[in-house]
Amino acid sequence: MPYATQQDLIDRFGNAELVQLTDKVNRPASTIDVVPVDRALSDATALIDSYIGKLYRLPLSAVPPILVKYACDIARYYLHGKAAEKDDAVSRGFNEATTWLINVSKGLVALEAEGVTPPQAGGGSVQAVAPNRVFTRDSLRHL
Repeated sequence: MPYATQQDLIDRFGNAELVQLTDKVNRPASTIDVVPVDRALSDATALIDSYIGKLYRLPLSAVPPILVKYACDIARYYLHGKAAEKDDAVSRGFNEATTWLINVSKGLVALEAEGVTPPQAGGGSVQAVAPNRVFTRDSLRHL
């Protein structure tokens, strides 16, 4: 199940943008083609899962609002494809989302979701084990 819906994309970026990005049949573009929208949303979900799956059980029981936002940003970037310019809002949104996902996978950012508890660092004791001594008083006595 995708983290965002077509309606989420419309609410965030407007109906007109989705019509322009998806309607390749009608001139002028007049309707949203659901196929590329669904593909972009599924691809965005797969990307998100590849990062958060390291620390959280999938599928998530509840989707945090931040994932909806980033799923929309990623799907929008996928819908723009090669038309997305390097420093425009679409690319910045995608880059922000992937940076955040990297931080989640490293455990630097936590989601409000059920997940695998990352191992705690430190707190243990150090134990050293060494072999028996080669040179002792008894072995050196005859030299």
